[in-house]
Amino acid sequence: MKIATFNINNVNRRLPNLLAWLRTAKPDAVSLQELKSTDADFPVAAFEKAGYGAVWQGQKTWNGVAILARNTEPVLTRTALPGDRDDHEARYIEAAVNGIILTSIYLPNGNPQPGPKFDYKLDWFRRLRSHAAKLLKQDIPVVLAGDYNVAPAAMDIYPTKSWDKDALIQPKSRAAFRTLVEQGWTDAIRTLHPSKPMFTFWDYKRNRWPRDAGLRLDHLLLSPEVAPRLTKAGVDRQVRGEEGASDHAPAWIVLK
Repeated sequence: MKIATFNINNVNRRLPNLLAWLRTAKPDAVSLQELKSTDADFPVAAFEKAGYGAVWQGQKTWNGVAILARNTEPVLTRTALPGDRDDHEARYIEAAVNGIILTSIYLPNGNPQPGPKFDYKLDWFRRLRSHAAKLLKQDIPVVLAGDYNVAPAAMDIYPTKSWDKDALIQPKSRAAFRTLVEQGWTDAIRTLHPSKPMFTFWDYKRNRWPRDAGLRLDHLLLSPEVAPRLTKAGVDRQVRGEEGASDHAPAWIVLK
């Protein structure tokens, strides 16, 4: 089973790129983030034609998350992260696909920091850890996939000081990610590629893609019930170099 996570950065604008990638990569399940689409404008018909069922939670202009499943329909289990009834941003969706609970997470960016946006990021992380702990207690196969907006370690960002004040690499952001993983989750890509950067994001500004000035922001965390099935993991970085591309590339795993 091949599972991918992909911040598509506007699902309708990048739809040709996304459909081309689906045809060549043939993932069995995909978590999408940053749809930038309302529910009504989500291109469900195009995905059905490509052989994918879908569940989604849209939001006008910003955010938005979805889960696609090849030759089947995802079984929707949750459309929001619990813990804050006043949080209406479309940043979390959860569904069952082929016996696995799969999430699509679009964690808040947190900039500028310090400030209310960074506080929101840390609180969202706290809520995610709380929900993730409950999932672990159920002893079921879970993949927490998505754009976490955190480069967890120095290896996960190109050599630079230009991001030193950015929320993506702050000690509190990294500590929040580390505390989540230490609940018992396996960081799939880092586990199979312990010494390679494995960037998943290259900002459009300052020629960062041609310079390979990237960050690893997109992660797939595996519960103990599914981690032993991990056989492959990677990043389809060539997708970032295509015309009209998202600023992220798909990260993926293969489970036996």
